[in-house]
Formats: sequence, structure tokens, C-alpha cells
Amino acid sequence: MRTDSPVTISRQSYRPYPFEVTAVHLDFDLDPASTLVTSRLSLHRKEANAPLVLDGEELDLVSIKVDGQLLDASRYEVGEHGLTIHGLGQTVELEIANRCSPQANSTLMGLYVSNGVFFTQCEAEGFRRITYFPDRPDVMSRFTVTLRAAKAEFPVLLSNGNLIGQTDLPDGRHEAQWEDPFMKPCYLFALVAGKLTWRESRVNTQSGREVLLQVYSDPGNENKTQFALESLERALRWDETRFSLELDLDRFMIVAARDFNMGAMENKGLNVFNAAYVLADPDSATDANYGAIEAVIGHEYFHNWTGNRVTCRDWFQLSLKEGLTVFRDQEFTADMMATGLDETAAASARTVKRIDDVVTLRAAQFPEDAGPMAHPIRPESYQEIGNFYTATVYEKGSEVIRMQQTLLGPDGFNEGLAEYFRRHDGQAVTCDDFVAAMESVYQKTHPGRDLSVFRHWYSQAGTPRVKVDMRYDDATRRCTLRLTQSCAPVGVERLAGIAVKPPLHIPFSMGLLDADGKALPLKLAGSDAAASDSCLLELTTETAEWVFEDIPSRPVPSLLRDFSAPVIVEYDFSDAELALLMAHDTNAFARWEAGQQLATRQILAATDAVRGGQPASLSDSFVEAWRSVLTATDLDAAYRARALALPAEKTLAERMTEVDPIALATARDHLRAELGRRLAADWQAAVDANQTPGEYSPDPIAAGKRAMKNLALAFLLAGGAPQAEAQVSEQYASSKNMTDRMAALSALVNFGPREAANTALADFFERYQSDPLSVDKWFTLQATSRHTDVETVNGLMVHPAFTLRNPNRARSLVFQFCLNNPYGFHRPDGSGYRYWAEQVLALDRLNPEISARLARAMDRWIRYVPALSAQMKQALEDVRNHPGLSRNVTEIVSKALEISA
Repeated sequence: MRTDSPVTISRQSYRPYPFEVTAVHLDFDLDPASTLVTSRLSLHRKEANAPLVLDGEELDLVSIKVDGQLLDASRYEVGEHGLTIHGLGQTVELEIANRCSPQANSTLMGLYVSNGVFFTQCEAEGFRRITYFPDRPDVMSRFTVTLRAAKAEFPVLLSNGNLIGQTDLPDGRHEAQWEDPFMKPCYLFALVAGKLTWRESRVNTQSGREVLLQVYSDPGNENKTQFALESLERALRWDETRFSLELDLDRFMIVAARDFNMGAMENKGLNVFNAAYVLADPDSATDANYGAIEAVIGHEYFHNWTGNRVTCRDWFQLSLKEGLTVFRDQEFTADMMATGLDETAAASARTVKRIDDVVTLRAAQFPEDAGPMAHPIRPESYQEIGNFYTATVYEKGSEVIRMQQTLLGPDGFNEGLAEYFRRHDGQAVTCDDFVAAMESVYQKTHPGRDLSVFRHWYSQAGTPRVKVDMRYDDATRRCTLRLTQSCAPVGVERLAGIAVKPPLHIPFSMGLLDADGKALPLKLAGSDAAASDSCLLELTTETAEWVFEDIPSRPVPSLLRDFSAPVIVEYDFSDAELALLMAHDTNAFARWEAGQQLATRQILAATDAVRGGQPASLSDSFVEAWRSVLTATDLDAAYRARALALPAEKTLAERMTEVDPIALATARDHLRAELGRRLAADWQAAVDANQTPGEYSPDPIAAGKRAMKNLALAFLLAGGAPQAEAQVSEQYASSKNMTDRMAALSALVNFGPREAANTALADFFERYQSDPLSVDKWFTLQATSRHTDVETVNGLMVHPAFTLRNPNRARSLVFQFCLNNPYGFHRPDGSGYRYWAEQVLALDRLNPEISARLARAMDRWIRYVPALSAQMKQALEDVRNHPGLSRNVTEIVSKALEISA
């Protein structure tokens, strides 16, 4: 690993690469212990007198040839981070031979071996661990690849693009030649070699070309790849229909890897996936797993255009591809959830998806936007690019794209995307290039206006706040809405001394309801537009006002409908107003939001009571508001399951001045138990009404019923209902699908008797010990249990099924305990924080990228109550001061200690 002092890289320091690499020919003689890589590069000089600087790490150089002649050692220098060659001519053919050791590569970056199979991961800077090369996204080349290996051990040889030849060699080896017809940067290179089985189908694209779709996995898992293959075909069809984007290769391959740092990787034509996002059958995968598989397969497939055909000029532009493609996969999933439903049900399904995305954003990205690692979606600087694959770049980046669709409308956005490809197909470009394409369409419908203010979203960190003031005049029947935006400096902005930031362009969707909950038609004063139940306000200055005419009485505002911008709304709703919105708002998202605000108030008040040694209470009005949703006949099961789920602890913590995690968790648990007890009959009715007999299907209707039923069972067990334990235990024992079995086991582990929970846990492991993804679930349940402490986790770490070397297994136990177990991790004795430090250091020796992600668990230490924050700070300092710490972790812990968030 790299342990030299971190160097800050600035976006403003970008310079084009002084050479063009027109063609790359790669030969691999694959051997787990020592693989020989021979690269032949066709180079053309663009800048006079510049030396050729190639990146390279942990490589053994064998030879260098220029135009077929061995290069004298005086003409080049080999360093820890690369190779420099002097005196090259205008156009040359460069051949470099080097060796690497895939078997010893625990970082899972570059070329590595997992379960006897060769894999690669090159984004962001992994290709330099394979061979010497300009490892940057703006160097685009055409690749041809030859793979050689022992045929008995590695019968499948895959790389990017199209297979152009296969040959058996006389020594028991064989080779395969692959050609990618499209220019690409090296981060999109991939190879896979090993014993694999596959499932395939042939389909015709919209232009009539036949293409081959394949999903590869370990032998024995082929029965778990059908859903992945179907998802791939759905993604292909959707991209053709929604954006007129067609698959440009003759084949498209997905390969499942057991050991993988990320979710998946969009290598051109050869996507390598974490097995968790490929393998599924009813007995091993939950509804959430099926949904994640479809979303991630869609995401990586959509990258074929938004990321591959048009890629990033530099890594500061990462959100150019990731934010845009997250938006595309969110839209894909919403449409798949709505397929085959009537108009009302389809609208509800899309709202459910929107709720899920916003929950993720608020739990992961909002805290990041307020912490020491806060950065714009286009960062201005970084020390390790691997640390910037963040919720800000992905999820907030997606929201910034969604706002552009909101401003342009779906048809205008599609036109803008087509213009983006017309201008930049085959290029490495910037976020500014994308906005410019959208702006060209926006100006057609908004003469004299542009997106210059909107561009600030790309350069500002932090979550904006929009304060809403409403005035109503009985005499004129006019309602005035005043919006004021603010966004305090955070993270690197504070370190840079930035005091004031310019305003943003915020699309703000809203409506008005009367005292009975009826939607009021909105007519803006001075506007010729027809009245409508919803209105989109475009806030582009610090403060602006809008006046609505003919409003018969003081209304209740419905604000930020469909979460039209990633902002925090400040408006002083009364509990009665929130209850009215929760019961009647015609915008389903705003209706959900009102319930979440009501629950947040109850939980935070209960938290204050717990901290003060007082009993937590629950208002009758809140219970009745919850009952109204639980018993509503106009809401489908999937929506009610979201509306009745309590706000996440991480989201609640953002509302606290000082975070006391145990008091917060205690209050939240109390609220759950009280709702379970006081609404027991209604929860039981929900259980009975949402059974799903018959063969399992992950379709949205059935999944929604299971979600509602299992939520109700958890509330019943938490509330101590007499029949609940027997019901949950029976569901665990008799379930025919993993969704119901896991839900029952989770309820027993968290709310049931310890003996019953331990018996079920032992049974679960006995059933699923041969399935790695199910064992991950088993570890996660125990890691997040309210009864688990450091001693318990340490005991699980010596279980024969646990290994720190596998990222999924580390995430299932170590990460889950540190990130999602408030009772165990935040024990007053500080044992959880010392455990965190030990595991960060242990992982850092194996895989710095994974270690850095665990290090983020302590980002917000300064916001905790003093007794905890002092111990968290000490743990951070212990890690920072450890000799030999990687640059990845150094950046995280140093920023956490430098910035008081």
C-alpha cells in the first residue's frame, strides 16, 4: 500500500496529457503467483520535449522496447509510482513487459484472484497495478487483448468488447483474443479468467441487431442468475424506449465476484459485479435484494452510454457519470415498479421509489454534507480519489440531475441528453459540458434566462436550507409565500475561509390545502397560466416572493412536493397541520413527509425525556394520526409500509444539537413499542390482510404486502402482543421465502426473548451455512442486535465463517456494528470506539479502500455528547498516529480531526 505523505490534487491544476495513445495491445500470460503482462502502445506526441510519464505500482519491470529495440537503461527511470521515459520521437511503438502478483493482491484493485478466478478492478486508479500506463480517464484508446492460461484451471477467458479468436495451445494452455471497437480510458478495462458457468439469451435491439447477453457465476450458482439476466434485458429495453440509446456491442457480459470492493463496475461490455448484486433465488434473497439487483444491473448497463461512450475528463468530474447514471437507474426502477399497474397504483409505486431514494439521501448524504468530508458534487481537491466515491457524488449528484429534468420537463431533458451525446460522443468531458447541453434546451422555453445560477450546485458543498414564510390577507384573499435560501460553509469551505456562498437555482414544488384537506387551485398573480393544484417555483436569489390569488381562507402549505430539490425546509407547522397533510395531501410524497415530521417530533421529545430521567410519552393525537394511515383503504400496502416506518436514527440525529445515540435509540424503541401496544388490533388486521400465499414473486404488489405484514409483526412483537411471538416464530419456521424468514428472524433477534432468538439464529446458520450471501445476513443480524456488544462481535470474528479479507463479510459484521448498533458501539466505556480503531488498522493492512470507508464511521464525532466525543477523538488520534497508515485512511481521520463540524 502507499504510505507516503498525502498530496492534495487540485481541479485547477488539470493539464492535458502530452501524448496520444491511439492503440493498446495487451498480452497476458496468466499465473496466480506471477502474471506476465506485455503492453504495446502506439504513441503520438502532442507536446514538444515532454517526457513520457507512465503510472505503475507494485510492478516488476522486465523490459522496455521502442520501435522494436531494447531501450537503454539511461533513457528511463523506474520509481515507486511509475516509469519515466525520455527522448521519444513524434510517433513511436512502445513495448513494456512487466510482472504482477494477482494472488498476493489483497487490495482487490488491479488484477487479483478470488476463489481461484482472475478479476480486475481498475476504477479509479487500479490499471497502474496491472501495467505501466497513463492511468487517467482522459487518455482514450482502442484496446485489443490476448489472454493465455492453463485451460483446465481457467477454461473461460473474458475481456472487453467482442471475441475475435480462440486457440488451443500445445502445452495445455489456450488463448482468447478480444477487441473493443470503441475508444475507452484504461479504467474501463477488464479481464476475467477461471472456472465459471453462465446463463445467456439472444435478443434483437431496436435497430434489429441480434446481441448476446450473458451472466457468469461460480459453478453451482447458475440457478441464481435468471433474475439478473432478465433485469439486464429489461434495462436494455428501457434505455431504448426512454432515451433511444441502443447497445453498441455484439455481446454484453456480467460476471459475479465473491470478493469485490464495490457494488459493481461498468467495464465496457464486461461488467464485474459483487455477487450480492447478481445471485438470487426465493430461498436466499429478500425483496430488497431483488430490487437492488435490478437497480445495480440497470445502473452499470446505463453507464455504457453515460460514462463509457462519454466519460470524465478527470476524476473531479466523477458525478458527470455517476450522478447522471444513478438518476437513470432510479427512473428505471420506478418505471419497473409501475409496469402493469393502473394509473393510481403506478403513481403510488413511483412515490414509494422516490421515498426510498430520499430516505437514503437523508441518512447518508445529508450527514456527509455537514461533516468534515463535505464536498461539492464536483470536488475542488482530493488526496485519494477512492475516498470520493461518496453519497454526495452519487446520490446528491442524482438529485442535481433530477432538478434539471424538473426545470426542463421530461421531454426537454431527453432533448438535452440527446444534444449532450451529439456534441460529445467518444469524448472525455466535464460537468460544465453536460449543463451546457441542458442549457441549450432550457433557453428555448425560458427566453433570456440561463442556468448560470444552477451551476453553483456543482461547486458548493452543504445542504441548503429554505425558510418559508406565509402570509394570508383575508381582505384581498391573497396568500404570499416568501422563500429564503441559505447554505452555511462546511468542510473544506470552512478551512478555506469561505464566509458567503452565492445563491442556488432551486426548483421548489408546492401546493395549498384548505382546512378540510382539499387541494386549492393555485393562480399566481400576474400570470396567464391556468390554475393548478401544484406550482413549481424557481428560487434563484437569496429571497423571493410569490402571490397566489383567490384563496378563500388561510391555507395549509404542502411544501417541496416530490422532494423537488435536495434541501432542508424550515416552516413552523403545527401538529394539527401535519396531521391534516398526513391524512389528506394529494401529493403522496408530501403526505409521507408530514408523517415523518410528526414522528420526528415525538421521538426527539422522548429523547429529551430519556436524557432528563423522565418517562417518555406519546401523544394521543400522534397515535390517531398513525392509525389513520394504518387503516386507510385508499393507500396500497407498499406505501403504507413506508409511511408507517419510523425515521432512521441517522436522520433523527441530524436534528439534535448534541447527539446522545443511546438515549435516541431508547426513545425510538419506546415509540415503536407504544405504537405496537396501542394499535395492536390494527397491526394484527394488517398482518391478516397482507398475506401472500402461493408461489413467491418479487413483484411490487407482493413485495409491498410482505413489507406491510412484516412491519406490522415487528410492531406487535415490540409492543408485547400476546400472540406475536408465536406468530413470528411460526413465520420463521414455515416461510417459503427469505424475505419473510429474515423479517421474522430480525424481529425475534431485536424484540423477542433471547432464547427464541438464539434458537432461530442457530437454525438459520445450519440451513444456510453453504451460501455466503445468506451467511452475511446472519452476521448482520447479530452485529445490529440491541443485545450485541464488543465482546459478542469479537466472538463472532473468530467464527470459522468469518474473514476480514472478504469485503462483504467485513461489511456484514464490523461495518454493521460500528455504523448501525447504537447500543453496542456507543457504550459509555468507549469499548466500541477502541474496537473501531483496531479494525480500521487491521483492514488498512489488507485493503486501504475498505478501511477508509470504515474510518468514516467517526466523521461526526464532534456532534456527540462530550462524554462520548472525547473518547471518539482519542480513537481517531490513535489511528492517525499509527505508523505506516495508508493515504486513504490518513485523509479521512485527519480531516475528521481538523474540522469541527
